[in-house]
Amino acid sequence: MKSVTLCRKAGLAEFPDTVTTRGRKHLDDLAEMARAGHRAIMLYLVQRTDCECVTLAADYDPDYVTAFRAARAEGLEVIALGCRIQPEEITAGQALEFDL
Repeated sequence: MKSVTLCRKAGLAEFPDTVTTRGRKHLDDLAEMARAGHRAIMLYLVQRTDCECVTLAADYDPDYVTAFRAARAEGLEVIALGCRIQPEEITAGQALEFDL
């Protein structure tokens, strides 16, 4: 699961917001799981309420995008969810479109 907070264009959430060596390792691990026949899912949790779509910020970390594409080719599933943010709690909300 990755927490998504970056939004540079109205309605569009982006991950990552900086270079993420750790994030690339997670994708490599998920790709390995998928190759072994296990279900592998990357969940992007958008922790803001003004976005309807999620994408990858290739200009921030092109190597993450390369690792993501390789993991998808191995069978990685992608889920993007918005959040309901209230003073008392933050809860997972509606499914969001993922576009790369």
